[in-house]
Amino acid sequence: MLPSSTITQQPFSSWTRSSIPISVSFKSRLTSLNPQFRAALVEAKPSPNPPPLSTQPKDESLKIHPLPIDRADDIQAETKAMARAVNASVYTPELVASRYGSKPFKVVGRAFEIVFSLGSFGLKLLWEQKNGVADKNKRIRAIELRTIFTKLGPTFVKLGQGLSTRPDICPIEYLEELSELQDGLPTFPDDDAFECIERELGLSLDSIFSTISPSPIAAASLGQVYKARLKYSGKVVAVKVQRPGIEEAIGLDFYLIRGLGFLINKYVDRITTDVVALIDEFACRVFQELNYVQEGKNAKRFKKLYADKEDILVPDVFWDYTSAKVLTIDWVDGVKLNEQEAIERQGLNVLDLVNTGIQCSLRQLLEYGYFHADPHPGNLLATPEGKLAFLDFGMMSETPEEARYAIIGHVVHLVNRDYEAMAQDYYALDFLSRDVDVSPIVPALRNFFDDALDYTVSELNFKTIVDGLGNVLYQYPFNVPAYYALILRSLTVLEGLALYADPNFKVLAASYPYFAKRLLTDPNPYLRDALIELLFKDGKFRWNRLENLLVQGRKDRDFSAKEALQPALKVLLSPDGEVLRNLVIKEAVRVSEAFTLGTISDTYQYVPVFLRTLVLNGIAKEPLLTSETERQSMIELRDQVIRIWRLLQSSNDFDPSILLPILQVVQQPEARKLGGRVVGGITQRLAARFLLQVLGAPTTAST
Repeated sequence: MLPSSTITQQPFSSWTRSSIPISVSFKSRLTSLNPQFRAALVEAKPSPNPPPLSTQPKDESLKIHPLPIDRADDIQAETKAMARAVNASVYTPELVASRYGSKPFKVVGRAFEIVFSLGSFGLKLLWEQKNGVADKNKRIRAIELRTIFTKLGPTFVKLGQGLSTRPDICPIEYLEELSELQDGLPTFPDDDAFECIERELGLSLDSIFSTISPSPIAAASLGQVYKARLKYSGKVVAVKVQRPGIEEAIGLDFYLIRGLGFLINKYVDRITTDVVALIDEFACRVFQELNYVQEGKNAKRFKKLYADKEDILVPDVFWDYTSAKVLTIDWVDGVKLNEQEAIERQGLNVLDLVNTGIQCSLRQLLEYGYFHADPHPGNLLATPEGKLAFLDFGMMSETPEEARYAIIGHVVHLVNRDYEAMAQDYYALDFLSRDVDVSPIVPALRNFFDDALDYTVSELNFKTIVDGLGNVLYQYPFNVPAYYALILRSLTVLEGLALYADPNFKVLAASYPYFAKRLLTDPNPYLRDALIELLFKDGKFRWNRLENLLVQGRKDRDFSAKEALQPALKVLLSPDGEVLRNLVIKEAVRVSEAFTLGTISDTYQYVPVFLRTLVLNGIAKEPLLTSETERQSMIELRDQVIRIWRLLQSSNDFDPSILLPILQVVQQPEARKLGGRVVGGITQRLAARFLLQVLGAPTTAST
């Protein structure tokens, strides 16, 4: 479905102007169309106030509420819709090869059309740049490029849609013109659309709708949308109808693009990724968009997974009125996400909505792995209630489970400059086979990201990261999976939307709290190992890393201190956790010593000098501490641990009762052994310090 932001919504009564009643059989008139007939659609003659779905008694206590559609009926309706779409086209390389391999004239003609259109445009740009008039003619060229993409058809319209969300690639004039490709495309005749509805559903229009707009509300690359009211329920819906001949046009373009992919694979050594596989993946997604029943199923699954959040809206599908080429869903009132002024007039904040979109996208990519692969502004609406509505579920993709966890670890390793771990991540991401040595990749990662990461997390641009990784990918034998290209497209589009509202917006800064939360709270073994590797290095615990993760993780609204504590304890006390327990024992001794000595130091500072001399028998320096540097180090460690505890304590769900499961864990034999070893270690260290100080020997770090 496309957004309602393209028009000013009018009351249904206005739809009847210059129209004819539906009650005259539209289907019978279509079968006898003459060349002069122009379809106009209208409302049938319903009563001014549509009948309520149920009778409402005056007594509120006896009010009869309408029941939801029975689930069995809904499943049956969906099954019938699937039967109507049984002959929908499915993309395969063999299909396009067999369809266009025997049509050389058609293929050559289309190739010439594309090369001539884009080539002449490119030559104009070069000439204007050489003569210094490129800036002056930007608007003219932007309009020309939009016109070229429109004339070249749906495949190039989708390319233009992607470019329209990239202010870091295209000048503002191009962004404004290409944004019209999202829903301002030429329409096809209403006659064809209405005939398609009746043919696909096997019903006359007047039996389905009491009203329908006489012309499209919006037009997109693959279809156009009408606004209607269902006759049986009075529900306002959006009806999307597919463009005639769309399969033929898209299939021919992908046949040509696939041929270009073979040439790139064969002759361009710099590109190690299988370009043909990427093209096939994209073509498969586009052909799936041509099956509106599949799109309806996608919407249903997406709603089940992600609409549990109150700020996300996904429209329902009406299966009785859906087929391969007709989709009927709830009408959604809203404004496109790149229309900042219109959003702010409703009292909404664009960046709040963008952040909602980013958080939802992170859940899609990294929690369930099922994600919307085409989130351009026409598919994201801000509703008057402040919700973010997702539309158009034709292009979806999935992230493999292992890759989801690897991506989380990869981002955390990137932020913490752990390049050795980053290189290892490429195995789990399926970028490299396990027999490839990643050690030469580490210097390449370090050379680029040491400069890029001089910025703070809040200053990192997602495009910078993608470009940097791209340079590394070109130099080494990487094979980028097809799903990864769709992930990059999804995230870059979201960043592009954010840049409309705030040129300084950084996706990584908005996303990192989610990554930190997942690393701290997810019990998945891969993430637990990644967390341990991050926190422990060379046998020492890096408290600053833990503090940073907690600071960032708490920014995520779903962060839970309880979830952050429990998985860590289970790993620590598991039968396979002996190595980790040894590290924790050493750190627990060090922290306990820091608290003890820090307390002694604080107390010593408040003791009068004459009492120090009297009680401590002339020892001028602080007891058990050998230097000011050591004192500062101990106090710094103690204060950092206190800050971390307070971060956990200030979490929304913190309550003493959450410690009950911890107490249960502590009763386990391993926990009791661990506690005894810590106490023993502290006692030994303090005794050694005391004896060394009494004897006048220096206290070393190893002691």
